[in-house]
Amino acid sequence: MRGGGGGGTTAVGWRRRRLSLLHWFLISSSALTTGLGLFILIVRSAAIDAQDYSSTTLVHLHHHHRREVVVQATPDRNNPEQEIDIALNSEDEAAEEARGADVDNSGDEKKKNRKGCATVEEMGEIFKKGFRDESLRARQIIHHHFSLHGAPRVRSLPPKEFCEHGFVLAKASEAGFGNEMYKILTAAALSVMLNRSLIIGQTRGKYPFGEYILYSNLSFTLNEVKHLWRMNHCATKYGRHLVMRIDDFQKPARTEVLCGNWKEWGQPIIWFQNTTDAVAAQFFLKNIHPQMRKTASDLFGTPENLQYRPNVFGELMRVLISPSQTVERAVSWALGGRHNPDIVLHMRMLMNRSVRAVQAALQCIRKSAAKLSSRPIIVVVSDTPSLLEDIKPKLVEFSEVIHFDFEHFEGNITEKKGRLNSNLNFRAKDWGPAPRWVAFVDFFLASRAKHAVITGAQRRVGTTYAQLIAALAAAYQLADNSSAGSDFTYLSSFQSNLLSEGLKNQIGWGHVWNRFAGPLSCSEQTNQCAFTPVLPPAWWDGLWQSPTPRDVRRMEAYGIRLSQLGTVDEDYLHSFCVSNKKKTTTLTVTLI
Repeated sequence: MRGGGGGGTTAVGWRRRRLSLLHWFLISSSALTTGLGLFILIVRSAAIDAQDYSSTTLVHLHHHHRREVVVQATPDRNNPEQEIDIALNSEDEAAEEARGADVDNSGDEKKKNRKGCATVEEMGEIFKKGFRDESLRARQIIHHHFSLHGAPRVRSLPPKEFCEHGFVLAKASEAGFGNEMYKILTAAALSVMLNRSLIIGQTRGKYPFGEYILYSNLSFTLNEVKHLWRMNHCATKYGRHLVMRIDDFQKPARTEVLCGNWKEWGQPIIWFQNTTDAVAAQFFLKNIHPQMRKTASDLFGTPENLQYRPNVFGELMRVLISPSQTVERAVSWALGGRHNPDIVLHMRMLMNRSVRAVQAALQCIRKSAAKLSSRPIIVVVSDTPSLLEDIKPKLVEFSEVIHFDFEHFEGNITEKKGRLNSNLNFRAKDWGPAPRWVAFVDFFLASRAKHAVITGAQRRVGTTYAQLIAALAAAYQLADNSSAGSDFTYLSSFQSNLLSEGLKNQIGWGHVWNRFAGPLSCSEQTNQCAFTPVLPPAWWDGLWQSPTPRDVRRMEAYGIRLSQLGTVDEDYLHSFCVSNKKKTTTLTVTLI
């Protein structure tokens, strides 16, 4: 009985153990399957992340607002078909909200763009907003500066205070007007940044381009400063000699534009040499000293916010220069009693005839004229006389065309004829066959544009001359207490053959699109009519900005190590400045 009963108990116990083992096995299998699945997902995710990381390029790191723009793209940025994902992360939400919906919309547009490069028109969309508020702020800064540091007040300071005062020298020759005027304007901007007075240098008692341009009474001449230095006994009584510190922008190994704290320089006069474009003054935006960066950004705005940058050089011209009486009379003669022009077209053709350039310019003019309610008045300015013959028959179909015909006007200036013709054959290939003075009439005529300045070219669009026309016109149209001027636009006209390799050939720091000429510029573009910055950028902090290899190499000499897309290695710049102490160049000005 016990034997039979013991066998039944054993069988039941075995079945229980089998069920227990089976239950344990099922639980273990489930856990193992779950763990294996999680492991596979982790490995796959890591592989995807690694793959994504390898194809991720950091476009720009904005240190001021600590903002990153990350672009997911394949390495070939010249391929317009590749996809691009842009993520905008900001740690300064309050600052973004303060700028309003315009910034948010801009970010949305960036996210919608699915290409790894941009056309010129796409690059220019950021400038469509205009620059009214920023320019009014710059106007106030400039007005305040000259009310304190302009010649009328400074020359009447008490002797000790005058002798402690500082100056910036602007010295220009009479070479290309755009380049030489930028020398004067850069010195003026530097005087604002450093709270110094402006000296405009003369040659044999004459201002640069003095026959065609009048300078305001806000600046000194060097002779007057020397006279006041003697009169106030600055050297004998206060021991302050009239020493000039010289810095040459075009000598990267010697310039202190990025490494020096110019606010602390004690020499009475500073001369910043060879500043032939809009770039030099804006180099201070990357100066290693916070004090210099702040004073530069207060005037020029921050380089990453391209849509919030003021018309600094236009505002400076507005208060510093005006046409001479002869030039003013020529401008009035050209207008013939008509209103100021609505649109100005400037074409630098270098004596070439290009059907494509004319067609592209016409498209751009029609785009601008479509916004006007009446038949527009258009001024045409060019170094190449044949351009007028090619474009005028098409323009008169929908507009009234004005061109300064110097040959007919010249006979009316009998008292000036000899002097005005003195440079007729000088650099005719570069500047055109017209006498030199015609460029000044054209400049002040074109700067009266009410609605748009359009610039085109045979090769490089947006020369310094065209930039200054647009800047002065924009400043003239900006009223202090109204929205007038907000509709003024600066446009660039590109024919398609100029864009076969994107903006790659827009080399030279004096050209307005140079900072967009790198790998983010699409190749094989159609004709473009693009909104253009009235303050040409000097850096590559904007989303679609990227440097050419040539500019990467050139910036290296200044201590700037650029990424392929224009990000500055600030640590490298700091170490460069520490290890490369510059030799100070000074000159004692004789008072006799």
